Amino acid sequence: LKVDRIDHGNRALEDEALVQRIVADTQTLTVCPLSNLKLCVIDRIEDSPVKRMLDLGIRATVNSDDPAYFGGYVNTNFRAIADALDLNREEIVQLAENSFAGSFLSEEEKARHIQAVRSTTG
Repeated sequence: LKVDRIDHGNRALEDEALVQRIVADTQTLTVCPLSNLKLCVIDRIEDSPVKRMLDLGIRATVNSDDPAYFGGYVNTNFRAIADALDLNREEIVQLAENSFAGSFLSEEEKARHIQAVRSTTG
């Protein structure tokens, strides 16, 4: 299918071979923590798989999914998991970089934005 991104992707973690393929193919998983909570994909925000995804080498991103309904824009989702998962600075920067790397921007635009993230967090 030539898939570059998988929206949400939480259930992918249930299959080790799939995780290995996602990592090898540098596919992006677009995780929406507050949506996952509201839809009972996770019971608590502390159950978000974002940190585990990062630890496995998955290019995970943090997103909002219909913010008016699910209770928060991207920043609110970031804050929720940063606190709940005790993410460190490097993990938060990695999530920001992943968002650009997994976007549909041109390679030049991706590089420019990733460099901007690195220069402001340096």
